[in-house]
Amino acid sequence: MIFLLLLGAAIFVAFSNGANDNFKGVATIYGSGTASYKTSIAWATIMTFAGSVASIFLAQVLLQKFSGKGLVPDAFTSSEFFLLAVALGAGLTVILATRLGLPISTTHAILGSLVGSGAVAAGIGGVNFAALGRGFVAPLLLSPVLAVGLGAILYGLFHAARHSLRIPKEWCVCVGAEQRATAMPAGGSIFAMRALPMPTLTLAEGETFASCQERYAGTFAGIDAQRLVDAGHFLSAGIVSFARGLNDTPKIAALMLLVKWLTPATDIAIVAVAIAVGGLLGARRVAETMSHKITAMNPGQGFTSNLTTGILVILASTFGLPVSMTQVSVGSLFGIGLLTGQANLKTVNGIVLSWLITLPCAAAIAGMAYFVISRLH
Repeated sequence: MIFLLLLGAAIFVAFSNGANDNFKGVATIYGSGTASYKTSIAWATIMTFAGSVASIFLAQVLLQKFSGKGLVPDAFTSSEFFLLAVALGAGLTVILATRLGLPISTTHAILGSLVGSGAVAAGIGGVNFAALGRGFVAPLLLSPVLAVGLGAILYGLFHAARHSLRIPKEWCVCVGAEQRATAMPAGGSIFAMRALPMPTLTLAEGETFASCQERYAGTFAGIDAQRLVDAGHFLSAGIVSFARGLNDTPKIAALMLLVKWLTPATDIAIVAVAIAVGGLLGARRVAETMSHKITAMNPGQGFTSNLTTGILVILASTFGLPVSMTQVSVGSLFGIGLLTGQANLKTVNGIVLSWLITLPCAAAIAGMAYFVISRLH
């Protein structure tokens, strides 16, 4: 019976993870208007599932690291009651944040649950805080800083390359069934662009400036520049979703290692399906936050953010570093928003606050869960 409860709790964590995290990889193609919500979530589901399957072969280190070994005494990591409490703490924390539209880290939630459950089971002294800081907290703190810096650097390089290739931008305005475009002012640098006035547009009655979209004019190597950017942007969103599945799936599958009749590969397959279902059914609120509330973006900026996120998360997964996809994705968007002057500091501050609350919240829930479960047992 306890193994069925553990299996159900782990599936709940995976479902919650999908609802909170699946859309993060494709937030830029939805936020920039490159694709609709339905197309974006479908692409995210396909590529996340592919990453989950690939984690069977590429991310075995994370599978073992998130079993809790080395963080709490081995006697508890081999206890199904301990892992059940961890799963309940992580799942409830993530699903609550999802309902509030807050993009938090499932990694944080699982870590907090391991610590909280371990502190109740073995006492504060039984938790290896040195291992927690060295193997978990350090990569988690460093990853958003790297994402902000790398996102800003790559966007600066791409911006300079676009100007050197003489690919201009223009505003496309839809009025009824017609489109009209106006050239955007050109600046020698990103900071010069921020100081230039926006183009003057004459809009039809009922139209507002918010309904306008940036697009790239001209061609590159004989290919329409906008189509080329859109294709690269769509592909980069798929890479980020793949990286997310690769990085997150083994962390959740580790909760099911004690279910005797399942193999690690079967654990990962179950988690992959639950993540996909969670994303399809529950991603809408977090999608709005990630796509429209952190920073305004055009397809080129979205492509840069995705490239930054994909590079960092895939490298981290390969080396067994438990970085947070959420932190890297938000960090890359924020880094670009800082350069363009369009970052929404209020939204970002709220997201960072939710990150700080995640670990203690999950620890408290998991600790209480273990206390109740151990008494009932």
